[in-house]
Amino acid sequence: MVKTPLHGMVLASLFAALMAIGANITSIVPIMVIGSIPLTLQTVVCILSGLLLGKKWGPVAMVIYLLIGLAGMPVFAQWSGGFRTLISPTFGFILSYIVVAWFSGLITEKKKTYPFLFVAAFVGTAINYGIGTSWMYMAYKLWFAAPEGFTYAMAWLWMLPFVPKDLILAGIAAIVSQKVLQAFPQTRTRKQAAA
Repeated sequence: MVKTPLHGMVLASLFAALMAIGANITSIVPIMVIGSIPLTLQTVVCILSGLLLGKKWGPVAMVIYLLIGLAGMPVFAQWSGGFRTLISPTFGFILSYIVVAWFSGLITEKKKTYPFLFVAAFVGTAINYGIGTSWMYMAYKLWFAAPEGFTYAMAWLWMLPFVPKDLILAGIAAIVSQKVLQAFPQTRTRKQAAA
């Protein structure tokens, strides 16, 4: 889908902006909150960036998003930002977006068929949960006040309410990406055409 470096930068910037919207969608749709925890759309946007922009520009979009947030812009969930988010229990999910976008792009690099897109989307979701939940566990154990008897298994139990939403959105991401890729097929460059 990315045709030139300039096109890649424009699309990466667009996906960085979509990440900020997805992180704070609950301010537009307040019912997307379980208890006090907002249901964000960051994971699905991240997966879409990998599926549509590939293993190079998808991660670039996530790095742009990360740097904008760390610079202090309120683009992370609940309009947060700045270096203080580095010690947040949920910062691991933000870090995981770079890896998720890269793996999603890598898996679909050669074939962008439904099976590959679905596998990439679900692998991306698993990576997001693996890195994010591990960071959360470490944060509570090392620098946050962990509840008494807090274990790694308990950290995963905390994530269970969000799994159905993210699995459904991963499937939707695969379907949407296939439709977008069909509508905007990769065009051949002059160099390819001359070969």
